Amino acid sequence: MPNDPCDAVADDSAGPAQDAAGGARRISMQRRGPLLVEGPVEIELEDGSTVRSDRFRVALCTCRRSRRYPWCDTSHRRKA
Repeated sequence: MPNDPCDAVADDSAGPAQDAAGGARRISMQRRGPLLVEGPVEIELEDGSTVRSDRFRVALCTCRRSRRYPWCDTSHRRKA
């Protein structure tokens, strides 16, 4: 599954993630979905811990329903 937490590594000592060219990250917003961020990314959580993913694109949960927060697991989708 994309953005699986096993792809992420918790690391409190790593510096901020930057793209190879040193430019800005592209973030795509969706009305009822996750934020799609071009990776790799490093995210500082509320408790001060840091999680990192080296994937080329990650989906970040914005609804907080995800069991893998901060990674989106599509819990925001309505059940049919």
